[in-house]
Amino acid sequence: MSLEQRVMERMKDAMRAKDEGVLRGLRAIKSGILLAKTEPGASEPLSEADELKMLTKMQKQRKDSLSIYRDQNREDLAQKELEELAVIELFLPAQMSEGEIKAAIAKIIADTGAAGIKDMGIVMGIASKELAGRAEGKTISEIVKSLLC
Repeated sequence: MSLEQRVMERMKDAMRAKDEGVLRGLRAIKSGILLAKTEPGASEPLSEADELKMLTKMQKQRKDSLSIYRDQNREDLAQKELEELAVIELFLPAQMSEGEIKAAIAKIIADTGAAGIKDMGIVMGIASKELAGRAEGKTISEIVKSLLC
């Protein structure tokens, strides 16, 4: 079942339950899917990689907005972002722990023979592809730096 079909099924359930927070999050995902489909060069059925990329982008946007709203003491808006973020994360793969990320990156470093910070680009390229959707880019970057220095 595609992401779009799963979202539509959940939307029906959220409408029946009159759950506005979940419904708002699902509508945001549906909107993202429609935008991704209409981009130049996009294939009609989105690939899993495209879906994952879109959801990850939406997750990052919500986290950034959440941070801004909390800095400005706007808990009402922060709460809405939290609700949407929770819905988006339902459709993402489980996030890896820091220990799992370190182990995966250590293996990549060993496999590529990376010796120092000059090899960070090579390691980041491979790690970003392998850990896509399961770890944030910022976390991956920090761990790669710590292991290569």
